[in-house]
Amino acid sequence: MRPIDMMVADLNAEYLGIPRLSLMENAGKMVAQEINRLVDSGRVTIFAGTGGNGGDGFVAARHLLNIGFKVEVILLAHPSRIRSKEAKKNWEVLEKMEVSPVPLELKIIKDSSQLKPLNTDVVVDAILGTGIKGRLREPIRSAIRLINGSDALKVAVDIPSGVEPETGEVVDVAVEADYTVTFHRMKDGLRTADPTFTGEIIVSDIGIPLMCEIFTGPGDLLRLSKRKSSSHKGENGRILIIGGSAKYSGAPALAGLAALKSGADLVAIACPEPATVPIKSYSPDLIVKGFPGDHINIKMLKGMLKMAGRVDCVLIGCGSGLKPETEDAFNILVQEIMNMEKPIVIDADGLKLIKKDTIKDYPNIILTPHEGEFREFFSLKSPIVIKDFKEKVTAYHSISNNIRGLVLLKGPVDMIFQGEKVRLNTTGTPGMTVGGTGDCLAGITASLWAQGLSPMDAAALAAFINGRAGELAEEEYGYGFTASEMIDFIPKAMSTPSTTSGKN
Repeated sequence: MRPIDMMVADLNAEYLGIPRLSLMENAGKMVAQEINRLVDSGRVTIFAGTGGNGGDGFVAARHLLNIGFKVEVILLAHPSRIRSKEAKKNWEVLEKMEVSPVPLELKIIKDSSQLKPLNTDVVVDAILGTGIKGRLREPIRSAIRLINGSDALKVAVDIPSGVEPETGEVVDVAVEADYTVTFHRMKDGLRTADPTFTGEIIVSDIGIPLMCEIFTGPGDLLRLSKRKSSSHKGENGRILIIGGSAKYSGAPALAGLAALKSGADLVAIACPEPATVPIKSYSPDLIVKGFPGDHINIKMLKGMLKMAGRVDCVLIGCGSGLKPETEDAFNILVQEIMNMEKPIVIDADGLKLIKKDTIKDYPNIILTPHEGEFREFFSLKSPIVIKDFKEKVTAYHSISNNIRGLVLLKGPVDMIFQGEKVRLNTTGTPGMTVGGTGDCLAGITASLWAQGLSPMDAAALAAFINGRAGELAEEEYGYGFTASEMIDFIPKAMSTPSTTSGKN
């Protein structure tokens, strides 16, 4: 499990109704129980940082006191710098307890000169956890050297401080733990780290339901990268939308606007000439290139492929119509874009025209069908009638595995499948039955993929954002909102939750 996946699950558990304070309580209690399993009694020294990892240490201190241990907590910063609100609460509890008869001692270390040789039976590393990035600062660096120089039993909380949580590498120095108590699931860095640092690894359940990894939630917004201050135009996603026809111009325009609202830098639309002016009328922010003809045909392919070579992701199908010439053009077009190894999103009419055999072995593709389009694409003769939800998910998953790409099946519960991976999304509202909301979803999916997310993360997060934007639109307008009105709520739906009380 990657550190970001743990942070996502943590926040999604809170979205489900499980307070992060409860998760911290469970984590600290598990650390205390493991120490008690290893040692019957004695003195425990806990080195704590200012994030959630330190908070786990504060909780562990309380439980160790209840068991009968003498406890010393060394905070490697002033308490005002504790950035996790859950950790702050648990530190305040310890401050109140210190004046009682319990054998508890609190020390605040502002610089490394205040660190003294340890006289303890067990030393707990609750300093950084998954919060490490790059070289360590003082007094953390000196504290780690002090821990490693001790003869005491060494227990790391979640991951030894100094071990890179994603790769297992040690850039500077790291705690050399005898045991590591990690939470929920094994972290990727622990799998690959030198056992000299991790010691024996103990995975402890702290009460995060498995559904927090399967169902989307606001935690998934953490997957969005923060933009660098040096970013330039086009660096955060260039998208080409190929669609539209003489009859249909709204669909590619809505997809393009949704892509822009969800963070893409540049969106170009390649369409037949009669659709050019209507699409441009939606917004001057869309780059529109028209080609002669009322519908997409093979004569347009050279120009469209030239445009495809300059973008990060291509969305095909919105409003294209179902002409036989368009079918021929799309199947050639997709094959050529696959040869470029470009990410491709196929939606709407594209799902009816592009043959499964054309794309079935290409992993870099996302399909965004509703149930009818799903049946048609996979040549199912009749609807899947299964009342049990779990069995329905299993059935759709099995069918989706007939291709190597990803399927985002739109419905009351969106289902996202690729290989063995499954994600589900429950955001949305009946008001989203209005035309165009599916085009918005396709545009958001292409946008997030172009911005660097994996296909699974892009599709799952797009479903969450699109559904949440619909919910916000309904709060404003009731059921009578349009897709173009819903688009304005996408930025609010993407408001990233605070991570100051996370596990870092």
